[in-house]
Amino acid sequence: MPIDAKGSKPLAQPMDTLEEQIAHLTRALDDLSDVVTRQEREIALLTRRVQLLLEREAERESDLGGGITLGDERPPHW
Repeated sequence: MPIDAKGSKPLAQPMDTLEEQIAHLTRALDDLSDVVTRQEREIALLTRRVQLLLEREAERESDLGGGITLGDERPPHW
């Protein structure tokens, strides 16, 4: 059985505590890794959707003649 630096106390209790902490940290790391992986997929999906919306809006603007309406400008039907 391992002993401490003084040569008297068994180190089994501190080793068990360290092993338990390592197990908890390993579990937390795995959980966080899963979260990051899921978020990476979501970000990729959202980035693609934004790109599609930008392309759609650019196409719509080009179909309408690309005119820019200013805030103080009257709409064409006035």
